[in-house]
Amino acid sequence: MPSLTVNGVDIAYDDIPPPGSPQRTVILLHGYASNRNEGWRRTGWYGAFERRGARVIGLDQRGHGESAKPRDPQAYARETIAADVLALADALGVQRFDLIGYSMGARTALQVALAAPERVSKLVLGGVGGRFFEPRVPAQAEALSEAMLADDPQAISNPLLRSFRHFADEQGDDRAALAAFARTQNPGFDRDTLAALPMPVLVVAGQRDNTAGDPEDLARAFPHGRGVTVIGCDHFSAIPHALTKAAVFDFLDGLLDDPFPEWS
Repeated sequence: MPSLTVNGVDIAYDDIPPPGSPQRTVILLHGYASNRNEGWRRTGWYGAFERRGARVIGLDQRGHGESAKPRDPQAYARETIAADVLALADALGVQRFDLIGYSMGARTALQVALAAPERVSKLVLGGVGGRFFEPRVPAQAEALSEAMLADDPQAISNPLLRSFRHFADEQGDDRAALAAFARTQNPGFDRDTLAALPMPVLVVAGQRDNTAGDPEDLARAFPHGRGVTVIGCDHFSAIPHALTKAAVFDFLDGLLDDPFPEWS
């Protein structure tokens, strides 16, 4: 397992070069309670990008997978996690890259793009949509934290929180670290800030993803945004789906009516 110490924590990652010179470099950011292997390798994304001649970098965000797992909520400020991504890119000699994040990873990816827009060629935000701008409700964050720490997951009444808890258990996650992550007080994003981003942005979410909402609603916040709905999928089933991959690859290849080749 390769890892690097960045910003004082160990970050586990994969750096998979294709045969020959890479056509592009893609950095992948998984969702909450997931990790690089579950989010990207098992679901076929690593293999798909390798077949397309891309250099693939997937990392476990702090608190997840094989990376360090602080128990202090302040360790999970979104700006800090985004800085981990940029520091890893620096250490691996990657100046410019396509960036793909899913769910929680989409928020990290967006923070990276805001911090260093000149480094992100194209941005893909998965598992998010029109509900992105809804105010953060502290009670919801506390409920997620409590779900991670519950002695009996069957006692969790909210079906979505119970699903996240079962998923965390399946991954063997450090639930105390995930609880700390959930309690982190990260500010929201505002439309004026997103409107300043210059790169093409794809927002993609499942049709039945009630946590995301309509991806087109979020895509309209970007000057060069495009929204795609994956028919029949929910929050968990969209990420491995072939239609999600097709939308992402078409976007990266400039086939979704992308009039911005200078950013490719």
